[in-house]
Amino acid sequence: MPESPHASDGRHIPVLLDEVIAALQPEKGQRIIDGTFGAGGYTRRILETGAFVTAVDRDPSAIEAGRAMENEFAGRLTLVQGTFSTLDQVALLGAPDGIVLDIGVSSMQIDEAERGFSFQKDGPLDMRMSSSGPSAADVVNRLKIGDLARIFNFLGEERHAGRIARMIDKRRTAEPFTRTRDLANAIEALVGRNPKVPIHPATRVFQALRIFVNDELGELVRALHAAERVLKPGGRLVVVTFHSLEDRIVKRFFSDRSGAGGGSRHLPQRDQRLASFTPVGKGVVIPAEDEALRNPRARSAKLRAGIRTVNPALAEDHAIYGLPNLPVFIETARN
Repeated sequence: MPESPHASDGRHIPVLLDEVIAALQPEKGQRIIDGTFGAGGYTRRILETGAFVTAVDRDPSAIEAGRAMENEFAGRLTLVQGTFSTLDQVALLGAPDGIVLDIGVSSMQIDEAERGFSFQKDGPLDMRMSSSGPSAADVVNRLKIGDLARIFNFLGEERHAGRIARMIDKRRTAEPFTRTRDLANAIEALVGRNPKVPIHPATRVFQALRIFVNDELGELVRALHAAERVLKPGGRLVVVTFHSLEDRIVKRFFSDRSGAGGGSRHLPQRDQRLASFTPVGKGVVIPAEDEALRNPRARSAKLRAGIRTVNPALAEDHAIYGLPNLPVFIETARN
């Protein structure tokens, strides 16, 4: 899954920044929630319109790095450490006029080897956005073979999922995996590397581990429903995704909440109901060619947005997303 490059310090440019602002339409005096603060690229542009922003990030280092911006816009920026699925608590002071979510891992996290998100720089096999809970090393070294294969297959769409899971089990018995390069090299040695394929053979496994460790798909679903509950009528929800799994969730959410009945060729058609959202624009927005050329990380980005209606929030039905029952990590997990 490509990283979400939303740093605002000159090294990275927020993806689809102009398109996000156009869809969100922040105005002076409005209250906006940025559920994925990162390095504050979207937040800064929103603040420059005169709006108030409550910015959320599960990474304590991102919150700490944002204190300078909080001081710069004294009284109009509030930083909150937490997950964006807890938008209900963030919005306790009043219904927001808009919510923006930039799904994925930030460039800052990718660039810090000690966070263990990437094998481009060797680091501990960690991948925890919040720096708490089970790490990627815990998952790799302690989950059953079948559970690892399911994670790699669904979350990483890795065609060698079974082989890689069996290799991991054989190797970890003698020596646990603790470093990113160690795992990446083991995967490359097993499946080989096609010089015609630009991505490293471990890329999909690392993607799957990161999504699983941080429960990213579950967090996204919960965040969408939380946004539906707290947005005021006329409020706007803008979501930028970087992977087909994420985009499918967002697409099905807006379809289901538009009153169109949802459904797909894989799922049954649902009865039409009062819409809780109306779509913004004609559907998905993708980066312009010049942005994709300028910033390779933006190439897979997709933006979808909706406007909250006056109708009540609809009942949650997670079945519409087609998510599998993946294993839950517990301390005793092991063969």
